[in-house]
Amino acid sequence: MTTARPLRADAQRNRARVLAAAERVFADRGTAASTEEVARAAGVGVGTVFRHFPSKEALLQALVVERLARVAADAREHAASSDAGAAFFDFFTTVVRGSATKLELVDALAELGIHPNEAVASVTEELTEAVAALLQQAQRAAAVRMDIGVREVIALLAGASQACRYAPDDRPLVVILDGLRVPSAP
Repeated sequence: MTTARPLRADAQRNRARVLAAAERVFADRGTAASTEEVARAAGVGVGTVFRHFPSKEALLQALVVERLARVAADAREHAASSDAGAAFFDFFTTVVRGSATKLELVDALAELGIHPNEAVASVTEELTEAVAALLQQAQRAAAVRMDIGVREVIALLAGASQACRYAPDDRPLVVILDGLRVPSAP
């Protein structure tokens, strides 16, 4: 079995520049934008893009994985808050409100025949563990219902993101957040 060698520092910087540029380009122009546009925005040649990402599909997949890794990092950061309940609801709201571009990337992968679960398999465990830790802290603080598990939270994040995509305001998000809260005593 061969192990991939770590990237040199300049290659790591180029990869990061390509990903950052791809995120901007796809957010501004949609996922139909070309890899040549991404290369121009990154200030590298198209060969550099393809050296790191052998296809546009691989680039899109890497973007989705990177975004979900950032969501996991955000969950861990929120878990460090002294107000676990507020941190949980802030995290949930932030993820849903910031999901539009991620959903477009996932849709583009699906159109290319790549199942979203397959695309994010490398980061799923990390994300699940980070959200689970945040959820457990919010539940211990009596802010989130005890009968909610991490799988439901992740499903609700996905569902709320889709709902807000079609809603004229944050009402679906508010309803979902209210459903997660511990009911008030009569």
